Amino acid sequence: MASNSVSEGEQIQNGLPHLTRFITTHDPSTGKAIVHSKGPASWTTYDNQTMGFSVMYTTSEFPISLNDDKDLKDHENIVASGKLGLVNPHGTVCRVVDFGPGHKPLMHRTQSLDYGIVLEGTVEMELDSGEKHVLRRGDVAVQRATMHAWRNMSETEWARMIFVLQDCQPLTVAGQHLKEDLGQGTTGIPPSGND
Repeated sequence: MASNSVSEGEQIQNGLPHLTRFITTHDPSTGKAIVHSKGPASWTTYDNQTMGFSVMYTTSEFPISLNDDKDLKDHENIVASGKLGLVNPHGTVCRVVDFGPGHKPLMHRTQSLDYGIVLEGTVEMELDSGEKHVLRRGDVAVQRATMHAWRNMSETEWARMIFVLQDCQPLTVAGQHLKEDLGQGTTGIPPSGND
């Protein structure tokens, strides 16, 4: 997540499939399901375009209210604010992350419960204890506010993961309150503000 350059817009030309996001809702006159919106994913790139983030959706409360499309409005507002950190306080974030070949992993912690699913490639998960585990396409990591880093194991191909981050209550382990720690060089990534 280190960032010495940040840009927004289209996906990096990395050979991975382009993403289309579909958001559903209800026709107010019939109650039937319809597509509210669909379109290409919007990307923010970091580290000289060796890593890309695309936020698919956010929620700002739990349980979420879908009445009157309140969640849609809240999502649009949080994304437009430019203040979304890795975690959305009191809510969730669904984010796709593309990792370039040889991208240097950054040890970090979010104060959240995260589901990380490998969509493309092979990714190494490293924990601050020194443990390393290889995750392949379809593997799922459940991150419970632990210090960790992701490394694309390929020197030639891009890797892609999807993450669902859920805010959590403050965590204390061995008498120490564990807070968000984005590590060094995180220019462009705002703090989540949930600890």
